[in-house]
Amino acid sequence: MSVNCSLWQENKLSVKHFAFAKFSEVPEECFLLFTLILLMFLVSLTGNALITLAICTSPALHTPMYFFLANLSLLEIGYTCSVIPKMLQNLVSEIRGISREGCATQMFFFIFFGITECCLLAAMAFDRYMAICSPLHYSTRMSREVCAHLALVSWGMGCIVGLGQTNFIFSLNFCGPCEIDHFFCDLPPVLALACGDTSQNEAAIFVAVVLCISSPFLLIIYSYVRILVAVLVMPSPEGRHKALSTCSSHLLVVTLFFGSGSITYLRPKSSHLPGMDKLLALFYTAVTSMLNPIIYSLRNKEVKAALRKTLSLKTSRAINR
Repeated sequence: MSVNCSLWQENKLSVKHFAFAKFSEVPEECFLLFTLILLMFLVSLTGNALITLAICTSPALHTPMYFFLANLSLLEIGYTCSVIPKMLQNLVSEIRGISREGCATQMFFFIFFGITECCLLAAMAFDRYMAICSPLHYSTRMSREVCAHLALVSWGMGCIVGLGQTNFIFSLNFCGPCEIDHFFCDLPPVLALACGDTSQNEAAIFVAVVLCISSPFLLIIYSYVRILVAVLVMPSPEGRHKALSTCSSHLLVVTLFFGSGSITYLRPKSSHLPGMDKLLALFYTAVTSMLNPIIYSLRNKEVKAALRKTLSLKTSRAINR
């Protein structure tokens, strides 16, 4: 469905407003997708909020591993809230417009939370590496100060890359068409609407992907190779099982997040298909955010115990009132 850019353009130099492409001309399909995304969104918000609350209120979970998990859960809440509400509105409303400033804001937060998650997942892998491969020095090398610094670096890196990429893209002029063929203001579909030569922007995105997505992923791979070597030489089967069980949840989350993200941003430009890009975007914005709390809670006895304790405490307080 094309959009008349005269409705969104304040002058002939640059588009000031954008419109998101309509998902389907069939209302039933839009409503079905709206319902599915809304359910995933609510599950994600509830699950991540409960995990954060359980970790904060349970002294037994005040360890580096759960400190990073609490950061990840908070990040997932922000990540989904930056994209999904607007996505839901676009599915059921005929008003699918967004201002240039609104689009830039959404893009910043999307990049900010996405890059931060890449760095946090790498920090979590490093934590597991230290716990399994250097247990005698773990308490000193993964002190509160070290964990706080790793978290601050992760959030800071996300902020820097988000500001840089967003400013670089929105310093361009957008002459039309003004329809973004996507669910939200992601980098490739917005950049495709820019006037003139965008090769420098594409190069900047590639460099950011290599440094902030590929590099953390390689660090994670290196950490888990070292962990696997250490586990294989453990004499006790119980020790091997315990070590692997503490890493399996994190590895599953890493595979889901980096797999979908790498396919989206490291594929050649010529192989990008709008339908596939939308499906992948839906996966790493809604599906993985919903699955993360489920993976960490169902596969972790300590988290399940803390969640039960937190929920029972909240229930008893509500009854007493």
